[in-house]
Amino acid sequence: MTFEEYVLARGPALVRLARLLVDDDHRADDLVQDVLAKAYQRWGRIVSADDPDRYVRRMLVNARNSWWRRAARRHEVSVPAVRPVAAADPPLDSADRDALWQLVAALPGRQRAALVLRYYEDLDDTAIAEILGCSTVTVRTHVMRGIAALRATVGDAGFPHTVPLRSRP
Repeated sequence: MTFEEYVLARGPALVRLARLLVDDDHRADDLVQDVLAKAYQRWGRIVSADDPDRYVRRMLVNARNSWWRRAARRHEVSVPAVRPVAAADPPLDSADRDALWQLVAALPGRQRAALVLRYYEDLDDTAIAEILGCSTVTVRTHVMRGIAALRATVGDAGFPHTVPLRSRP
């Protein structure tokens, strides 16, 4: 697979993942562009790996973490962007979905990344552990704590509908 074929096939999914990780459309686009520029330089090694998509996702998460460290040193304040969610959940209307995504965006970075990779990207614990650079037990801990924080916050927020936050078996 050439780099161009990879970007055409997986580029939109990488942008969606980045938007969920950083909660800012413009910063997500920049993040993906930076990661793909670095991946292009190493494409021979990346494509020879077992799973190039997992490698690029890992680069994306690492780049997000590096950006976060730099932003923390500069004391930047990020304003969450409101964006529509493509998937339609029957029990939630769009206002509830937007509010729920704002709650997810408020989670610590590792918890948000674990939840996004688990429930949005539908990856298993082993794949998430490789991407985040931690053990599978740590992944489960991040997911558990993230869901617990969301449940506590959703209970306080008073959503008119029941938000289906369920643990994955």
